[in-house]
Amino acid sequence: MSSTAESAQPAPFTADDHRARMARAARSAAEAGLSGLLVAPGPDLVHLTGYQPVPTERLTFLVLVEGQDPVLVVPTLEAPDAERAAGGPALKLRDWTDGKDPYAVTAALLEGRGRYGISDNAWAMHLLGMQRELPGTTYTALTRALPMLRAVKDERELARLEAAGAAADATYREILKVRFSGRKETDVAADLAALLLDFGHSQVDFTVVGSGPNGANPHHEAGERTIEDGDMVVLDIGGLKHGYGSDTSRTVHVGQPTDEEQRVHDIVREAQQAGYEAVRPGAACQDVDRAARAVIDDAGYGAYFIHRTGHGIGVTTHEPPYMIEGEEQPLVPGMCFSVEPGIYLPGRFGVRIEDIVTVTETGGRRLNNTPRELAIVE
Repeated sequence: MSSTAESAQPAPFTADDHRARMARAARSAAEAGLSGLLVAPGPDLVHLTGYQPVPTERLTFLVLVEGQDPVLVVPTLEAPDAERAAGGPALKLRDWTDGKDPYAVTAALLEGRGRYGISDNAWAMHLLGMQRELPGTTYTALTRALPMLRAVKDERELARLEAAGAAADATYREILKVRFSGRKETDVAADLAALLLDFGHSQVDFTVVGSGPNGANPHHEAGERTIEDGDMVVLDIGGLKHGYGSDTSRTVHVGQPTDEEQRVHDIVREAQQAGYEAVRPGAACQDVDRAARAVIDDAGYGAYFIHRTGHGIGVTTHEPPYMIEGEEQPLVPGMCFSVEPGIYLPGRFGVRIEDIVTVTETGGRRLNNTPRELAIVE
């Protein structure tokens, strides 16, 4: 396998970038009728502040209220790390030492009867602690209250997503040179993981290798099955590079496909193209799903397309918005999401083709650009 050095690091996000994100989030919260936001360690905190602590029993909360300076409630022993974060200069730190009550510290920043958005991944013990301290407050999950909090990317975020997509594309091109027949799915999955890292990923989130009947399971974990000549093989890879996600799927065939296998692949490719062509500002998320699904329905395989057409991507590989029936959120330039229809025939084989797409001022632009035709491997 070929190797490549990691590409140059992109320009770092600045304190001003994070200050603007926090101001936008606080304003969006107020517009949604919330008193403010409580942001726990996790992707929302990374996006807003650049600070990435390990979640523990010690409480850390970013408190955002429109018209007030952002405050980070943080354990004293972790305060130096918070200060050094990219968004540190934009924060006021309110630190607390072991033996003190962090919920009382946080409560002093909140309204006694306020309604707050809170990170989905906040620990139950911390939410319950806040409810005990301020029983008049109520809370709602951030993805329900502000589903578009991280959805629209700026130019520097898009550059990171492009770099991650290019690395995933390079990984796919390299894996086509590898022998599949006679090897276990786990062997090919290990090759994929190594290539993602080789092409600059810092984290591998998944390497799906679904051969033969295993390909009919969209999230099949690579197993001990030996790949055979005549297998269709679904490949789905993704992870983080420069802190932003990649996610792409292609389906390959070991040896020459049957007419049916080629036909099913052609249908999925047409559906993926239709979904991509539906991307434009002002269209609803569900329009992308409808466009892709209509092709598969019309071909008689509608019952075998068993998942949504796409999901957002950013500092995590799965986040809002979702391309699914019933989601009327309009597409906005800067949104990034997958378009990944599939057909899954139980006990036989599956096909999925996936690109990350960003919304432009006039339509959509793919961030994955490897061939979508059925590749033949050995």
